[in-house]
Amino acid sequence: MKKRSKNALDSTSAPSEIATEINLPEASTADEKGSGTAPENIPLDDALQLIIAAQHHDPFAILGLHGNEILVFLPYAESVSLLDTQTPFERIEGTDFFVCRDTTGLPPHYQLAWTDKAGGIHHNYDPYNFGLQLQDFDLHLFGEGKHWHIYQKLGAHLQTVDGIDGVLFAVWAPNAARVSVVGDFNHWDGRCNPMRSLGSGGVWELFVPGLAAGCLYKFEILNRHSHQLLLKTDPYGQQFELRPNTSSIVAHNGTYAWGDQDWMDNRPAFDWLHQPMSIYEVHLGSWQRDPQGNFLNYRELAVTLVDYVKELGFTHIELLPISEHPLDASWGYQSTGYFAPTSRHGSPDDFRYFIDTCHQNNIGVILDWVPAHFPKDAFALARFDGSALYEHEDPRKGEHRDWGTLIYNYGRNEVKNFLLASAIFWLEECHLDGLRVDAVASMLYLDYSRKHNDWIPNHYGGRENLEAIDFLRQLNEVTHEQHPGTVIMAEESTAWPQVTRPTWTGGLGFSMKWNMGWMHDTLAYMSHNPVYRTHHHNQLTFGLLYAFTENFALPFSHDEVVHGKGSLVNKMPGDEWQRFANLRLLYTFMYTYPGKKLLFMGCEFGQGTEWDFSRMLDWYVLEYPHHKGLQTLVKDLNYLYKTQPALFSHDFDAKGFEWLDCHDMEQSVICYRRKSEFEEVIVILNFTPVPRPHYRVGVPAAGTYNVIFNSDSHFYDGSNTGNNVVSSQPAFWMNQPHSIDVTLPPLGGIILKL
Repeated sequence: MKKRSKNALDSTSAPSEIATEINLPEASTADEKGSGTAPENIPLDDALQLIIAAQHHDPFAILGLHGNEILVFLPYAESVSLLDTQTPFERIEGTDFFVCRDTTGLPPHYQLAWTDKAGGIHHNYDPYNFGLQLQDFDLHLFGEGKHWHIYQKLGAHLQTVDGIDGVLFAVWAPNAARVSVVGDFNHWDGRCNPMRSLGSGGVWELFVPGLAAGCLYKFEILNRHSHQLLLKTDPYGQQFELRPNTSSIVAHNGTYAWGDQDWMDNRPAFDWLHQPMSIYEVHLGSWQRDPQGNFLNYRELAVTLVDYVKELGFTHIELLPISEHPLDASWGYQSTGYFAPTSRHGSPDDFRYFIDTCHQNNIGVILDWVPAHFPKDAFALARFDGSALYEHEDPRKGEHRDWGTLIYNYGRNEVKNFLLASAIFWLEECHLDGLRVDAVASMLYLDYSRKHNDWIPNHYGGRENLEAIDFLRQLNEVTHEQHPGTVIMAEESTAWPQVTRPTWTGGLGFSMKWNMGWMHDTLAYMSHNPVYRTHHHNQLTFGLLYAFTENFALPFSHDEVVHGKGSLVNKMPGDEWQRFANLRLLYTFMYTYPGKKLLFMGCEFGQGTEWDFSRMLDWYVLEYPHHKGLQTLVKDLNYLYKTQPALFSHDFDAKGFEWLDCHDMEQSVICYRRKSEFEEVIVILNFTPVPRPHYRVGVPAAGTYNVIFNSDSHFYDGSNTGNNVVSSQPAFWMNQPHSIDVTLPPLGGIILKL
């Protein structure tokens, strides 16, 4: 055995100063169990120095049981022994290495007992006495970008190995020279728990026995080229500290007991093409707060929000991004935790309870999901291992100039897999019923919001982002295959063709697309004083020229009530009565127009101020008749929409819609039929504040027509103008064999049914 020099060795000593006194095999070989990977040929003296300096990429080659000796490195220990046999370790002079040469009677996994410098006594299994945990098959699929459940492997997971409980940590950092897991269990010291490199794929792992759910942790990463030391949260973390703290938290594994089995059993057969979908868009942080102004917990929201949505008759809730994010003012659109519901409202199981409660009350949940970009925060994904790992190196491809964020490198398999696995995670592990994909237009075009010299064409010389297109198609194929009945909706504002057509026909494969053109045209029309609307009539009618080219959802979203745009009610012209009458008319138009419906919170009762994420909605306005009447109207429209198949059966098919008259621009009136296989309704909308008695409308069949809805009803604080029942006459009108004589309410819409 070689003897150590009498000179003390500290952690700043040069490698040449180290003399070894332990019998270890050559550092280039793995231990007998194959728990280490083969590093370069490193002299043992140098290898020990690399451990001290926290620079060794395979600590398993040095630490743990090798032959008949155990070597451990415990920077905070005063003395160490084997708990099983009480055999003491010998400190290697001047270092924090401890060696045990008597391993007689040692069990397969031995426990260490050590006393720290403050006199505290600790014991645990040696983490460097466990074999490889991740399988080659998982690493292979991840490298190909096809491991849909990689979130079950990478990250931090409670695991039992050979009957011993602990946490398996794994992270992808291919440009790291060394990765350590640091946390509240090891003084946040990167020397204590260096991880093992699993080879050229860039994945690192370490099983730390004795840890449980609730531990705080991060990854300390040493870049192999720049030697920059980085402290990063877990990209696959499933729980995080409340901001401004940024540590990841070891989450419980699948402990929530779901009660929504009936919903989940029926979901694969959900025919969203031909079923009503009325979506209430919500920012959880500002919908309501407690009396002290604090965020509500997910479990509190499971009572208050679910009861409210159920009472108003919406079929779905769409959540603005609740994936973990550092900045409240981003509304969640700059996510750092793609597998974790934000801790602002509680734990992951609290969130699951909220979803569970929604389902048990027949309410679906859609998540706003952001694969288009991510923030530059140093603790998160940006230059994760010291290189442009998740983003592009070239800012002409890797930065969003408008938003100050980074763009994913969709051409890298592991990055694409990260995003695809995130989508699967929310649908599978949290039982979400769909995703609304944010900022799709920014993904499709390489020159999106860029100057002419600030973008790089694709290899064909075009402006299309071919890698992002492939990613979006794969996203839709994978989610629809893995979780049929779920919906993937695109926020896409351009004329890109076939967004909602199957990928095998050249489409992107989305379930639905937000109809931004209809929304902008309609709001522009409604903002005009009624006296001028005659000159803008085409803004009401133009949308039907393309209404069935895609599967459209009609959004009055959060984007329309912020940044100086004003609230919806204050976009309407006229005095207070006219503004609310206009808004009731607008909602009647939306609910009877082809397409699924979406309304942002507060718009249902006519919030007067712009949406402010930092405070809750102005619920007090419901004390006033205009606001209460508008809320009642939305409730009744939801009921009508869900109970009249003519209004939802063929939202995406021209056979469900027929103009009766779209040319009455002089009086600013439009009327149309909405149809299902067995019944239909007649919709007549008057966009002027003038009542129109004896307005003749063509109808397809003789009989008595009931007015089943009138937006001017006194129930909605309207003037109560109009008919209740009208009988047809055999007078040919509007290319129809019969006609009816109705009274149109001012700034009002009516729906009639034979």
